[in-house]
Amino acid sequence: MTTLITNTHIISPDVEIENGAIEISDGKIVAVHEAGSNLPAADTTFDAQGQYAFPGFVDIHAHGADTKDVCDGSLDSIRHIAQKKLAEGVTTWLPTTLTQPQDKLESIAAICAEYMANQEFCKTPGLHVEGPFINRDKAGAQNPEFVREPNLDELKAIHEICKALVVSIAPEMPNACAVIKGAKDLGITSSAAHSNATYPEMMAAKEAGLTHLTHFGNAMTGLHHREIGMVGTGLYDNDVLIELICDKVHLCPEMVQLCFATKPIEKIIMITDSMCASWIGEGEVQLGGLDVVVEDNIARLKEGGALAGSTLRFDEGVRNVAELTDLPLHQIVKATSLNAALSIGLENIGKIEAGYCADIAILDKDFNSTQTFVDGVAKM
Repeated sequence: MTTLITNTHIISPDVEIENGAIEISDGKIVAVHEAGSNLPAADTTFDAQGQYAFPGFVDIHAHGADTKDVCDGSLDSIRHIAQKKLAEGVTTWLPTTLTQPQDKLESIAAICAEYMANQEFCKTPGLHVEGPFINRDKAGAQNPEFVREPNLDELKAIHEICKALVVSIAPEMPNACAVIKGAKDLGITSSAAHSNATYPEMMAAKEAGLTHLTHFGNAMTGLHHREIGMVGTGLYDNDVLIELICDKVHLCPEMVQLCFATKPIEKIIMITDSMCASWIGEGEVQLGGLDVVVEDNIARLKEGGALAGSTLRFDEGVRNVAELTDLPLHQIVKATSLNAALSIGLENIGKIEAGYCADIAILDKDFNSTQTFVDGVAKM
């Protein structure tokens, strides 16, 4: 089965081709054609009408969408979230858990494994386990009732049920570095989150194997001139990758600009951290047993007013970064898919190039997702 995506503005890392075409066969990109090329015959042709073609977005941190949450423990919820992610241009995502009791996390992992055995929508290669190994003082919208010390046996139990690819953990907590080292041995990426860690504690965690910072700037120690904390670590240490929620709420516009101006683009991963309130506009929902109010697309805990995850759609984040920075799209695109894929060991994802998976997001020139291809198959 061959497919041609024609008349498209191709955006790929370090590559930009207007009026190009993408040739697909058996789920892989077999050729990228410049404008004016003689195109081969194909079984199916999709005329992109001048719209952008991006590598399908990779969202390694997303809890939910459109009233559904990963922690619902429902296969229907996972399917619904994956379908809504497709509508954002996301082709690969990691269902992301919350701080919950161990038995519930294992039950959620089993549901995710069931979906992964028959992936209908987004590719779902594994889990992002956010919490419960965090600092209660930095719990934010995580339920403090279920916070506990890092425990490798608990993480292994989840991993054995459903492959975990990322664990978010507070590096200063007892036994955290041992868990980070054990996670690395299991092939799980460790990311610092919900933490009061100092720079020396961050360096100890890095030595143990930590490589990421979860939802950078949020629920972490800030930059101070006598202790640069986690924010300073993220900006200063170019070995560490930073997750950015580019909704202009979790990070103000100037902070988004600072991150993209300061950090090598190869070390930035755009995420949504979306929760069940994305796609709904306004209303009330629950997050990990906590009541959340959504107004003007901003989700906050009903009690205390802390930000409670984002309502961001991935294509909206791309639009925001394009508007806020002076970076060309062929650089921004590294942060939308390739960096994330490489960071968790996914191969042949994140470029529009021969040999890569034909995971492609079609966006109009206002960065609205209009069609999404997964392994060369149109899904919308």
